[in-house]
Amino acid sequence: MRLHQTILTAVIVLYLSVPALAQVDLSASWASKNHEDALERGAGPNPGDFTGIPFNDSGRAKALAYSQSELSMPERICAFYSQWHMMIGTFGVKIWNETDSVTGRTVAWVVGAWEDRDKMTIWMDGRPHPSEYAPHTWMGFSTGVWDGNMLTVTTTHIKQGWERRENIPASDEVTLIEHYVRHGDLLSHISVVDDPVYLAEPLVKSQEFRLNPDPSGFNPFWPCEYIEEGERQRDQVPSYFAGENPWMAEYAATHDLPQEATMGGPETMYPEYRARLKQLPKAVYPPKK
Repeated sequence: MRLHQTILTAVIVLYLSVPALAQVDLSASWASKNHEDALERGAGPNPGDFTGIPFNDSGRAKALAYSQSELSMPERICAFYSQWHMMIGTFGVKIWNETDSVTGRTVAWVVGAWEDRDKMTIWMDGRPHPSEYAPHTWMGFSTGVWDGNMLTVTTTHIKQGWERRENIPASDEVTLIEHYVRHGDLLSHISVVDDPVYLAEPLVKSQEFRLNPDPSGFNPFWPCEYIEEGERQRDQVPSYFAGENPWMAEYAATHDLPQEATMGGPETMYPEYRARLKQLPKAVYPPKK
């Protein structure tokens, strides 16, 4: 009887430890499917299209001041994109693990992306996040925990950057939560960005990746070269003053929408906003003088 009880106890202990056993191997090269937000990840979003973005007033003002020509400046051509842009871009990623040389346990997962991206290290050894006064980097400081077969990652200490390469600003006070779930040869990624400076509510995005059976052409450390892409005065930084962005109404007018509806904000993202839409005038482009 005691032997039976001992075996039963051992089985229960093993059963309770299933979440740890449910950890999956993320090591692989992953190709982006790009079927979600295809325009954003491909040719780029339309100027003046902030639909679905929970902007506050500061975020909207900074977005409207941005000019895409800024990226043609030699000192900005090879500037790294911040961590959150790694998983929502056009190309794939490569994931591998770093192990303890004695125990063989995974101490970190590393995510390497494409050009203009630094690699991201996700610490799995329980170390705490640094002080709020610690330096910020392009990839920030990331820690991960497993919940069954889902890896949840928390990242802080990220430099100021852009949520979207076109016009969604992100402050250096962002907290980023990511979820990685592998389903055979598919990898699901969900990100939740909390930015108290530019967003009134968290920004949620998702992306799917497929296992790349021939990763020989993938290089997560592709170098970038600086070149001169245009002529301008050396002290000129492309941007728009408040109210002077010439593209503000183009997207709304093209789709027969009120301009307010395309300027973002959480109030525009809920069903109740439909009642206000009926009361707003349609956008006109180019604006009448």
